[in-house]
Amino acid sequence: MTLLLIALIAVALLFDFLNGLHDAANSIATIVSTRVLSPRFAVMWAAVFNFVSFLVFGFSVAKTIGAGIIAPGVINDAVVFGALMGAIVWNVVTWLAGIPSSSSHALIGGLVGAGLARAGGMSAIAWTGLNKTIGAIFLSPTLGFVLALLLVLIVSWSFVRAAPGRVDALFRRVQFVSASAYSLGHGANDAQKTMGIITALLVAHGAVKGAFHVPFWVVLSCQAAMALGTLMGGWRIVRTMGSRITRLSPTQGVCAETAGAITLFLATGLGIPVSTTHTITGAIVGVGAARRTSAVRWNVAKDIVIAWVITMPAAGVIGALFFYAFEAFS
Repeated sequence: MTLLLIALIAVALLFDFLNGLHDAANSIATIVSTRVLSPRFAVMWAAVFNFVSFLVFGFSVAKTIGAGIIAPGVINDAVVFGALMGAIVWNVVTWLAGIPSSSSHALIGGLVGAGLARAGGMSAIAWTGLNKTIGAIFLSPTLGFVLALLLVLIVSWSFVRAAPGRVDALFRRVQFVSASAYSLGHGANDAQKTMGIITALLVAHGAVKGAFHVPFWVVLSCQAAMALGTLMGGWRIVRTMGSRITRLSPTQGVCAETAGAITLFLATGLGIPVSTTHTITGAIVGVGAARRTSAVRWNVAKDIVIAWVITMPAAGVIGALFFYAFEAFS
């Protein structure tokens, strides 16, 4: 490997670390909000399941990112650098502001922006993969919302005659399972995005031959970087996700996490790089709305939606600027 290739892989792993840091709230916000686990133990719990997720799922999301968003022939060092820096800069800005924007869509936006800058037009885009991803922007939070709403209704009717104290105690234990499932889905979908970027870079350098496949050392490196980022937390966003949108009970926390996990499992199985942030936010809003619409702080949800809308174009512009900077100085 050349020093430049090693440096770009390091930047990719830095993004993966920041992804874990930025999206730690997605994995732990509900279990912290319900006070089932303290923040310290919650991030440890989430990090473990983030790391082992590659044992459960394949690498279809990595293939979509590496070869299905922009044409493989467009990818070079400058495009990868622009994509990563567009995502990193946007992640840092939204992390400092406590806004749970999507790391996934920041990366895709940066990749598209840098790819367009290199190709000088729309020929850079692989529309099949990009259209699936754009569709998931709307479908993943909607599915999370609907599933969470249905789960709350099913649980409420199933335990209508049970003592509230017993129900609360039961779901405090069940939440360990639902939080684990959600962390598995989060680790599988999000870590694969960085795997795809690194593998595309290796293909461009001729370091990976034959059909697109993710080397095992790339798998371990990406899973470890994300798990380490999760361990470092992301407390500003935890507060937004866990309490500012709506207050959660253990029962509602289980419903939100289960709805989010099901959505992520489906998307990962189909090879669609969805936003874990979108997914869990939709689920949290769903459980809040099941109680009553006034239980949801819609002004906070509105600010999050605005961040979602501007993430891809903002990261795309930043990615294009870093592409031009790399070209100018290389």
